[in-house]
Amino acid sequence: MLRIASLAFLLVAAGPAYAIDMCSGGNREARKVTCIVDGDTGWYRGSKWRLLDIDTPEYAPHAECPAETVTAAQSTERMRDLMRGGYVIEDSGRADRNGRALVTIRIPDGRDAGRVLVEEGLAVVWPHEPGIWCR
Repeated sequence: MLRIASLAFLLVAAGPAYAIDMCSGGNREARKVTCIVDGDTGWYRGSKWRLLDIDTPEYAPHAECPAETVTAAQSTERMRDLMRGGYVIEDSGRADRNGRALVTIRIPDGRDAGRVLVEEGLAVVWPHEPGIWCR
């Protein structure tokens, strides 16, 4: 199981913005990358995390309809924007069935970034019924 030990890292922007790259390439654990996969999943220094109790839409080919892919791009970009000013990753001490650490991302004003996505219609609380992005 992949675990993020003591995952309470504070990243503070040194300048006006701290760019969070989109993930690319393989071997992310060995490369110790920090990047965003999608609106609810990312990597921090080579450890994979997923937002606790939050679900964002999927990109194709996992999307259930074209509208889901569009919203997936919006939620991903919004998460990158929220994290750009700095963030704290709070490890819940739990992992999902894929071994990803379940975390909360706190932005500088103290808000939970996942809950911001929910409030903005770019995420939903997990679990939920299937097909939610295609109605």
